[in-house]
Amino acid sequence: MLILKMEALYITSAQYESPLSVLLTFNDNHTALVNIGKFIQKHPHPQYNKYLEEKHFKKFKLENGNIVWGKNWDLIFPIELLYKGTCE
Repeated sequence: MLILKMEALYITSAQYESPLSVLLTFNDNHTALVNIGKFIQKHPHPQYNKYLEEKHFKKFKLENGNIVWGKNWDLIFPIELLYKGTCE
């Protein structure tokens, strides 16, 4: 019997790319450029509209292998979508 061990997927680095995009590198060395700004414009909400300003957008951080914005994770996306280069 063949048993495959699957490693959990997570982000190892994130780099800001203009406009309102991030270049993500994952633990398997895959990279994806994701335009988060398009998501915010398509789904306006007072909680994350401020991230349309670059000075706020650039304050993302990596926590628990994912990219997040805000003290209380105002914005966070499923890792599987980010891996595909999208956030929706």
